[in-house]
Amino acid sequence: MLRIHNSLTGEKTPFAPLEPGHVRMYVCGITVYDYCHVGHARSQIVFDVVRRWLQSSGYRVTYVRNITDVDDKIIQRAAERGEPIEAVTGRFIAAMHEDFDALGIERPDAEPRATEYMPQIIDMIATLVGKGYAYVADGDVLYAVAKFAPYGRLSGKRLADLRAGARVGIGEHKRDPLDFVLWKAAKPGEPAWDSPWGRGRPGWHIECSAMSTALLGSHFDIHGGGMDLKFPHHENEIAQSCAACDSPFVHVWMHNGFLNVNDEKMSKSLGNFFTVREVLPGLRPEVLRAFVLASHYRGPVNYTGENLVHADSALSRLYLALRDVAPAPRPPRSAWSERFAAAMDDDFNTPEALAVLQQLARELNTAKAAGDAAGAAGLAAELRALGGILGLLQHDPAGWLATPSQLTAGAEHGVAALSDAEVEARIAARTAARASRQWAESDRIRDELAAAGIILEDGAGGRRWRRK
Repeated sequence: MLRIHNSLTGEKTPFAPLEPGHVRMYVCGITVYDYCHVGHARSQIVFDVVRRWLQSSGYRVTYVRNITDVDDKIIQRAAERGEPIEAVTGRFIAAMHEDFDALGIERPDAEPRATEYMPQIIDMIATLVGKGYAYVADGDVLYAVAKFAPYGRLSGKRLADLRAGARVGIGEHKRDPLDFVLWKAAKPGEPAWDSPWGRGRPGWHIECSAMSTALLGSHFDIHGGGMDLKFPHHENEIAQSCAACDSPFVHVWMHNGFLNVNDEKMSKSLGNFFTVREVLPGLRPEVLRAFVLASHYRGPVNYTGENLVHADSALSRLYLALRDVAPAPRPPRSAWSERFAAAMDDDFNTPEALAVLQQLARELNTAKAAGDAAGAAGLAAELRALGGILGLLQHDPAGWLATPSQLTAGAEHGVAALSDAEVEARIAARTAARASRQWAESDRIRDELAAAGIILEDGAGGRRWRRK
């Protein structure tokens, strides 16, 4: 039986959907103001595999992953570019789909955008105001955190501790420093919608509450996202949704761990920030999947060239076992599939599931060496089927093995080193792109240079560059 660690209770317990045979799952998606980074990739690969395993286990899954397409960062990016907000979000939504498709992340059943759910958002806010959980202050609508007694249960935070470090900022009209915004009064030049409280736009947290309950009901099975969303985003979702719907909201909360780069938090300020599209030219997408799944989803994962090499080598061993074996139907449920299922049913233990695949590959190699063609064919079919549940082994083995890996132990996260001439050419191309206001191309070249360890510097003598 499947057992899942519930972030709300801190316990791993048997899972049964609220509606027999049907799992309803919501995962927080991307705020589309920039390209997706490898941390996004980790989270989305994790929940892609959760969905795949649930389906493989016989459940019908309704999977919803939202898009945040109105947000302070989006507005700022559009203003910087002198572009309409729709142009910015449209470009980065298309790029997100390209990146996720390349990584074998299957499309969700529904992909709601916040701007498409304004009536539902406004209705939920109105309900909270009517019930006394929210109040209007100078055109904004704020959630009164003190009104919701269980606040802090998901994150383990106490209101008294939170208040100790909280302050009310200049120009804010909060009754309590912990109160958070549900509706923001319109500012000049920003997108706005009509509401009972005047023109404005929603806060981030209310968007997910409104979209998830609109599509999955007021009480659904699984809500997932990165550990960084547990507080305040998911804590605030619980407060809003439970108060508005008089319902428990979510049955099981799941959070994936952080992705670090060389044992440091990934950030642009540290120069270790990598987008998916800048690493994939030097890194086969299945390798990134294998790298992510080699660690348990709840723990941290360390993104290094060495760990990527290990993932590439482990994946190539599986493809090597499959090479020169004639296709065959998958055999009935076997000891191998039972062991794989035991790993996945133990809170989606993908490292153990990958270990089962490696053991299966060794037995397949033994059968090939012994000339047991029928046995080898059956084992290969099993290996392909189980690997497919993880989104792996989707290529022709001969083609995979004939394509040389660009990874070496000293490589910088799968991005090949650039020569001086190549660096100069890319800088010239970026300058031309900026001059012609081709911002997406300028960003792509900037990210590619950063990933290759190239630091750009502006000085009195003009733009210079150096290697990190």
